[in-house]
Amino acid sequence: MTALLPLVILCPLAVSIILLLSRGAMPARATCGLVALGMGLCAAIAVTEAVTFLTGPASTGSLHVVLWNWMHVGGFGAQFALTLDRLSLVMMLVVSVVGFLILLYACAYMIDDPDIARFFTYMTLFVASMELLVLSSDLLGVYVGWEGVGVCSYLLVGFWYHERPNALAARKAFVVTRIGDALFLVGLLLLAAGVGRLDIGSVLAIAPMAPRPAIALGCFLILGGAAAKSAMVPLQTWLPDAMAGPTPVSALIHAATMVTAGVYLIARLHAMFLLVPGIMFLCAVIGFITLLLAAGAAMVQTDIKRVLAYSTMSQLGYMYLALGCGAWQAAIFHLVTHAIFKALLFMGAGSIILRVHHEQDIFRMGGLRKSMPVVFYAFLAGAAALAGLPLISAGYFSKEMILTSAYNVAPLFWLGGVFGAFLTSIYIFRCVFITFWGHERTHPHGRTTMVEFVPLVILAVLAIVAGWIQTPEVIAPMHLFSTLLAPVFGPLPEEHGGGMLLLIGSIVPIVGVSIAWALYKPRHKAPVPLETPWTRTLRADWGFDALYDVLFVKPYFALARLNRGDAVIGFFGAVAWVTRTGGAMFAHMQSGQVRRYAGWIAAGTVLALCLAV
Repeated sequence: MTALLPLVILCPLAVSIILLLSRGAMPARATCGLVALGMGLCAAIAVTEAVTFLTGPASTGSLHVVLWNWMHVGGFGAQFALTLDRLSLVMMLVVSVVGFLILLYACAYMIDDPDIARFFTYMTLFVASMELLVLSSDLLGVYVGWEGVGVCSYLLVGFWYHERPNALAARKAFVVTRIGDALFLVGLLLLAAGVGRLDIGSVLAIAPMAPRPAIALGCFLILGGAAAKSAMVPLQTWLPDAMAGPTPVSALIHAATMVTAGVYLIARLHAMFLLVPGIMFLCAVIGFITLLLAAGAAMVQTDIKRVLAYSTMSQLGYMYLALGCGAWQAAIFHLVTHAIFKALLFMGAGSIILRVHHEQDIFRMGGLRKSMPVVFYAFLAGAAALAGLPLISAGYFSKEMILTSAYNVAPLFWLGGVFGAFLTSIYIFRCVFITFWGHERTHPHGRTTMVEFVPLVILAVLAIVAGWIQTPEVIAPMHLFSTLLAPVFGPLPEEHGGGMLLLIGSIVPIVGVSIAWALYKPRHKAPVPLETPWTRTLRADWGFDALYDVLFVKPYFALARLNRGDAVIGFFGAVAWVTRTGGAMFAHMQSGQVRRYAGWIAAGTVLALCLAV
């Protein structure tokens, strides 16, 4: 069992290395076959490890695999080691299984791209980095995986870098998340100084005895790093622009895995965050604000991928709200269901975009349910899960679990969460009704291939039934998910006000869908987006980009222009000039005439003898 665990990382890493060394010479179908084989092995090993672990004697504890000692300086040491417990097991399954389905779908989506080998080099390297992040037992190992997924995200967002907007979107994502990465690194260094170690078990054991200010500051910095990775306010502006990458990138990185890395990190360090209630309250506030702002922005988007991008931000806000309320099981449960239905929605959107000539404006689509029935029903299942339609969607159960926990901490959080669910049901079914109903405004071409069909169907079924592993007590005493995570987080807190809260939470999304139908049902006249100063502000992310442009971007470039000719730049310019001039002078010595070379050798020998004497 211990020998197989590293293979979860090594399988996608090996595929990435092989594709890198092939330098694009491998045919597209061979590339897809290699990716399917490598990711299929990764998923199969992950499932095997999960079954073996849960049926073994150590199922309530953890499995520790030391790969090698990384460093030992003074009293500080770090190892490259992997830990499999019930939390990392859940994350490993999400990354491996959902990642396999997305990359299988990507084989059909990217088959005609001339740079398909480069694309899958980045994608499989991303999966390997994400597996390292969730399985590492040391926070330094987590940080290596954290940086790995950040670099791969940059490369994939800007995959079509020949188009300037794509390159700018990649740069923006890299710079904004780099702020969070810096906060995370400083937090780790602070913990290393205060606790003396960075392996997660030791940090959690020693943290209660460490100086409280150091722990509080460390938690604040780690929360900042997590918030940037998850596109939380105020570092959320990068995610909508990141939709410039290929749609499978959005399904894997910006829905199912990387953006949830911050949720996993805080849940992994939950025992330390419990020592600082103020930071947990800040986490809840950040999630609360983000879920409402993102839902409001999604209400007026016209680009189908940007609708889903803002919905991702909003759903991550629910997860951070749950984390701040101490509802660890609820946050991870919603992470799992969100990975399923949001990957499904992005893949459905990708199939639509491919067949309508790469059009992404929902107001130029319409009437697609008849020509694309498989995609329609799959997208409808994902939309129902995102909206949280009662009993028939996985998102309903995970969202209700969060709302109940929020009500137990502060009724205002519950009220905001319910309003966010109301907005969610409106904007996602606005997208469904405009895209699939009414008159056909762009005629689709081609067909949905079997390689696309299989992942869509599997995820659609999961988006409907997966939520039944954890149900409210008033519906059925089914608590498989919270029982699974009980050895990590402890027993699930007792529910309060369950019946009435559940009834309200069930009615609200139905009302939202009804309002969306009333506003966007098929009419003789084609729907058009509402254009007002208010909708333009919402469409531009509430003006955050414009504000940051005034506060940070323009002053930075102005300062750079003023500082263009400073002494430091002059010094390095002089070094470059000397290097170029010296190289040009020595280049004249390379005449190709053997007699001249012999003369230079003789002159050098004479000079050396003179110096020696």
